[in-house]
Amino acid sequence: MDRAKAKVAAQASITATLFGEFRIEALNGRIVSLSNRRAGLVLAILCLEPEHTIDREALARLLWPDRFLPQAKASLRQCLLDLKRKLQEHGIDCLLVSRAEVSLAPGCLHCDLFDLESALCAENPEAAIGALLAIGNRPLVQGPSFNPAFDDWITTRREHMDARLRAGLSEAIRRSPRALGDRLLEAARARFPSYRTFNRVAHQARIAVLPFQQIDNIGGNFFLADGIVDELSTRLAGIAGIALAGRTSVAAVIDKGQTLIQTAYDLGVTYLIEGEVRRDERGIAVRLALISGQSGTEVWSDRLSGSIEEFFESRKVIGANVIAAICRALDLTPSPAPSRRMTSDREAYALFLQGRAMIQKIGIEGAYAKGIQFLEQALEVDPEFAECWTALANAHIMTAAITPSLERVAQSAEAARCAERAIVLDPGQGHAFSILGIHEWTRSNPARGLEMAFEAYTRDPNDADVCSRLGSCLLYLGKAREALPYVEEAVDRDPVYGRNYAMLTSAYLNVGEVDKALAAAQRMADLGTPAIWLALAQMVSGDHEAAVNTHYDTRVFLGSTFMRPPGVPPMDDAARDAYFAFAARGIYSGKEEDRKAYCQMLEGLHASMPDPYDSTIIFPAIFMGHSDLVMKIYSECIHPANMFGLMSLWIDVDPINRTIRHPGFMEFADAIGMVDAWERFGWPDLIPIDPRTP
Repeated sequence: MDRAKAKVAAQASITATLFGEFRIEALNGRIVSLSNRRAGLVLAILCLEPEHTIDREALARLLWPDRFLPQAKASLRQCLLDLKRKLQEHGIDCLLVSRAEVSLAPGCLHCDLFDLESALCAENPEAAIGALLAIGNRPLVQGPSFNPAFDDWITTRREHMDARLRAGLSEAIRRSPRALGDRLLEAARARFPSYRTFNRVAHQARIAVLPFQQIDNIGGNFFLADGIVDELSTRLAGIAGIALAGRTSVAAVIDKGQTLIQTAYDLGVTYLIEGEVRRDERGIAVRLALISGQSGTEVWSDRLSGSIEEFFESRKVIGANVIAAICRALDLTPSPAPSRRMTSDREAYALFLQGRAMIQKIGIEGAYAKGIQFLEQALEVDPEFAECWTALANAHIMTAAITPSLERVAQSAEAARCAERAIVLDPGQGHAFSILGIHEWTRSNPARGLEMAFEAYTRDPNDADVCSRLGSCLLYLGKAREALPYVEEAVDRDPVYGRNYAMLTSAYLNVGEVDKALAAAQRMADLGTPAIWLALAQMVSGDHEAAVNTHYDTRVFLGSTFMRPPGVPPMDDAARDAYFAFAARGIYSGKEEDRKAYCQMLEGLHASMPDPYDSTIIFPAIFMGHSDLVMKIYSECIHPANMFGLMSLWIDVDPINRTIRHPGFMEFADAIGMVDAWERFGWPDLIPIDPRTP
């Protein structure tokens, strides 16, 4: 809504309440009572579209879908006569009716929606807060189901309106001073409980680009299907109004062989893009389709054809034609194509796509090593390929984080080297900045790490990994309330990636939302990820018996999804079961004698294991509040695998909080760079001011 709407309010002849039960008041404050429900819906439709004329035939079909069109139009004609007569009884002459169209007189309407939108655009956060609290969580034009056609129409209008409000709120919160912005954020969550896009434009359409089917009648190295998916994904991610599902989640869901509707549901998207690429002696033929995730029906489709050279050399065909058509189908304005420093070499591009596909195969032995090999080969062909340098950096950091390795700090350094090279070639590589941020933690420089994470988000806010890494960096520093929107956004983008739910569980536990933490952790377990954080949430909730059982059950993942500590030989089943039973009691039983016994074992493991800083030592040490061991390990070595445990330091329950309450904690925090980060970016939730200040 523009500022002109605020001016017409004083001249309006009717005041409408659009949120909740639809209601109309005349200038004298009297309620206009409409006993004819369809007459009320006609007026509500016009109030929701006050600047547009409504086609009478479309209106008749919407309100009388079960009648023949001539009958429906006759019913509409009588309904309009009744409505106009009723309004005139209250001195209201705002209904404009012609043979073909119906509309409201310009400037005649004032409503609660206008109040909110005018407050947002006028930079009046106090008024916006009041308007938000007044409408609460009531939907537009609340009421019982009317008919399928109208129900679908009003549902779509509600979604569009909420998307518009989220966009306005996002901008208003970004512009507001910190204190007012925080209040406006809380008011926004009164309407949108999971509101999270507090510093960027909210999304109207959530889309997943599925892998395209590839049919090749020639043979050889044919990569175009993956290439088109890659180009579509990159361009769509840069369009305001679109939230794109992360590649990791898409890859995980597509392997289940589900229906399109179930796939959309699992990914949390409203639309899917699917397609097919065929190659024969005549050239390339590509079919693309935009599918409604709710119904599985086709919203838009197109076919393209040409030679492989035309498709590869001129990716403009994707941007100029396909992206523009998709945006038109979604009623969005296409943004300028994102800056992208791609290779012009087909071989390098094919190797890049193969390498990145391997890196997405989380949990498959040897996948990361093979992915790195492909990416390095691509860079041998084209050493100026910036996006490939970023992919290689990510491959190294992921190898260090989630595979058994005794070279994690060195792998992190190699990831940083590749990321720096990517940024030199293309400063727009936001993901590369986030990888640099991870490496700064290994150098005890979290202030620089957070700076890099924010820089990454500024350059590429639509990347799920960028959101995730900014959220995790804030969590490590104990700033859970600030981290939560980014973590929630990462979960939205990658809804079947278990690691994101571990972060979400920790964030909720850090802010005391135990029920939400239990739900997030259960979702993580349902996805087939080891339920470590579910056991943690159960312990925090006081259900020690369930926590012990949950942790013990994770033993079946050892050596597969649950990585074995590097350099440690496999255990037989009996030894494994005995160890997990001992660990489960020590961490989660709540009995001090069990805790002390397992703390002693961890001290022995720290002294004897090839990697004395492994996550299998530090995570339970944090959960049990073994503060001396926690501070010793992190003082000596932070690497991409064990830093993930830092986010759990800030759960304010015994025994976990024994570390942050330890007399030596501030000295430790200063030594690893946390204090410097707090002084620059604000103190953590549990330490709002420097406790050393007199």
